[in-house]
Amino acid sequence: MPHFPRILPFGDSGVTIEFGKGIDPAIHKRVLACMDALEREPFPGQIDIVPAYQSVTVYFDPVKTDTGSLDAVLSRAATRSMHAPSRRFKTVTLPVFYDPAVAPDLETVAAKARLPIEEVIALHTSVTYRVYMLGFAPGFPYLGLVPRRIAVPRLATPRKLVPAGSVGIAGNQTGIYPRDSPGGWRIIGRTPVRICDLYASEPFLLKTGDHVRFVAIDRHEFDERSEQYRKRPVRRRRRKSNAGV
Repeated sequence: MPHFPRILPFGDSGVTIEFGKGIDPAIHKRVLACMDALEREPFPGQIDIVPAYQSVTVYFDPVKTDTGSLDAVLSRAATRSMHAPSRRFKTVTLPVFYDPAVAPDLETVAAKARLPIEEVIALHTSVTYRVYMLGFAPGFPYLGLVPRRIAVPRLATPRKLVPAGSVGIAGNQTGIYPRDSPGGWRIIGRTPVRICDLYASEPFLLKTGDHVRFVAIDRHEFDERSEQYRKRPVRRRRRKSNAGV
């Protein structure tokens, strides 16, 4: 059995600190505390910190990073993971329209769970979910854990296109597609809220460590709020001028 935490090399410019196995809020709390420690006291050459379910991967510039100092910094950060992170995490309430019109897998999930659709919706909205990590696509939040009754496997063959805002289930996780993209999660609803705007100063609505609650809405509210988001101006980054080059 491995002893945790453990520090593992990740290529020639990265290191991973593992805190355990499985999806566990206690393990993830240590991930957040370690990330917090590294952000507050960055070491020379530190480039990026990527949290996951059970680990933190730190990327660095090997030319600017001293191996001995790096080991000391990472060991100290791993030790500090026993303390609570200093940052505050927000709870976001997201409206979701649960209906086969926008949720092609809602009826299948209900059938697999042997529950009426209303009960699937009630179960999915009964939990406050933790954002364990962002990945797959920019801003895609991996949320957990869904109630066991509605924990269903992902599709055997991914769809070529899943609309932005689609809320899906894959095993004991639930997630939200931030933009139109391929995907294999079971889609049970859609939110009109834009959770990713790559042109904004804060591109992602959700961050690792935040919490999410889903609230069911009807078709009228979904259409109304979707229209509000469509009318919002798209803030595009200014392109640098090549004049005089």
